[in-house]
Amino acid sequence: MLLHIVCFKYKRDTSDTAQAQHRERLGALSTLDGVVDLKVGEDVVRSPRSYDTGLMIMFRDRAALDAYQKDPQHVPVAQLGVSLSEHIVAVDFQI
Repeated sequence: MLLHIVCFKYKRDTSDTAQAQHRERLGALSTLDGVVDLKVGEDVVRSPRSYDTGLMIMFRDRAALDAYQKDPQHVPVAQLGVSLSEHIVAVDFQI
């Protein structure tokens, strides 16, 4: 299994509505082939080091992650995240 974690720090002018819509679109990716589990949520701690949204996806293997990255349903959601965010971090590791 491969764990894919992404955190989004939204631009200051990103509305609460836009953030919620982004999380909703991320959540809808749970039906893509190769996704074993998907969790997405809004940060509740709000510390200075916190990001605004966290995404955790468990894939069956590296090939599933690679296919997900190019999936036509994922690409526009990824582009939306880039347009809304001032910073995005990611980590992928075997579990």
